[in-house]
Amino acid sequence: MQTLRTPDDAFADLPDFPFEPHYVEVDDGEGGTLRIHHLDEGPADAAPVLLMHGEPTWSYLYRHVIPGLVDAGHRVIAPDLVGMGRSDKPTEQSDHTYARHVEWMRQALFDRLDLRDITFFGQDWGSLVGLRLVALDPDRYARVAIGNGGLPTGHGPASDAFLAWQKFSQETEHFPVGGIINGGCTSDLAPEVIAAYDAPYPDDSYKAAVRVFPSLVPTSSDDPATPDQEAAWRVLEQFERPFLLCFSDSDPITKGGDAPFRAKVPGAQGQAHTTIEGGGHFLQEDRGPELARVLAEFIQTTS
Repeated sequence: MQTLRTPDDAFADLPDFPFEPHYVEVDDGEGGTLRIHHLDEGPADAAPVLLMHGEPTWSYLYRHVIPGLVDAGHRVIAPDLVGMGRSDKPTEQSDHTYARHVEWMRQALFDRLDLRDITFFGQDWGSLVGLRLVALDPDRYARVAIGNGGLPTGHGPASDAFLAWQKFSQETEHFPVGGIINGGCTSDLAPEVIAAYDAPYPDDSYKAAVRVFPSLVPTSSDDPATPDQEAAWRVLEQFERPFLLCFSDSDPITKGGDAPFRAKVPGAQGQAHTTIEGGGHFLQEDRGPELARVLAEFIQTTS
């Protein structure tokens, strides 16, 4: 597997991002290794809050969420998915499969970091990968929260907004990561913030993952990921630990995506589910401190 690694100087002096990088190595499945980056903030002996980003973002997305959780006494882990952020980037789109990304992150978070008593929050692909990990080892998790994400099986129609995004990602010649993220926010990002989202990708050869990810979301029942998705749902349908939905109010892509969890996950019953007002698809960017408060309160009230 051929990989690229973004030079460290690409990440120098990013706005509002004082966090130190941390790395673990995992097996790539082809006899080599991949280096995965994560942030690790707050007291090392505290139970971890695991924040997982989606596509095409990276852990920079959580820069306004992390401080509020650390101030509340929590340890915060925010990894970069393989192919994004400071993690290694396999160069061929065919290197990237849903199952591989689950396995790579399983190795990083379970085998290398051995996280337990986890409070998990996932958004976008952070929930697609993260919920699969919950299903693989539910006893590692104390509670789960989801915002603007899901666990699609391919049954039922995808939204028009998502299908348009999927088509764009596969057909466009120019894939402007920072501009795409700006378009998914209700706020207008500053040029230096857009540049920070572009930083991991010096040129298009680094973008195999961010380009292919939309096509890996199951949108039909014959998708290769569908059996694994259905198996994960069977676990979630028995998951009794606290499960919070905190979707934003201004995301056409995942609107209504909280309904299956409310209906099917036992741990979602009786929780103080909330709608985060004024947030677009990337609610961490639009309403980061508010999301931190919601998660900190969720932990406090369910401990």
